[in-house]
Amino acid sequence: MARALRVTSFIEPKNLSDLVKYEDNESYTRDAGTIVSGAGIVPFARVLGKITASGKWTSYTPGAADGSQIASGILLTSSLDATAADAVGAVILVRGPSIVALQELTWGAAVTTQGHKDTGVAALQTAGIVSRAEA
Repeated sequence: MARALRVTSFIEPKNLSDLVKYEDNESYTRDAGTIVSGAGIVPFARVLGKITASGKWTSYTPGAADGSQIASGILLTSSLDATAADAVGAVILVRGPSIVALQELTWGAAVTTQGHKDTGVAALQTAGIVSRAEA
């Protein structure tokens, strides 16, 4: 009697090498940061804006007037929960030279158009973070 073959599938979560394709020196390109309370669950590879008054981070929010309207970084830490309290210990890609995979970036709810994404990508590029499709 033949034994049935049992097949198990596993979907590996996204990791750093899926997103970051080149960094000149990770101790130079990354900073530690805090995701502000109320930002919700912020996933890996989220494009972030820095709130000027507090220095804390939240999802890049076009149309805001608190600093978060400028895409200034990308979350490199796995998903953080900042729903009810600040999430400390975030690792954020804040400057280049670096290259990231454009298709791996995640966007907050306020990013509703391709124009918003294009503006965010352009802002990151001014910091030396280049986004490339098919990277």
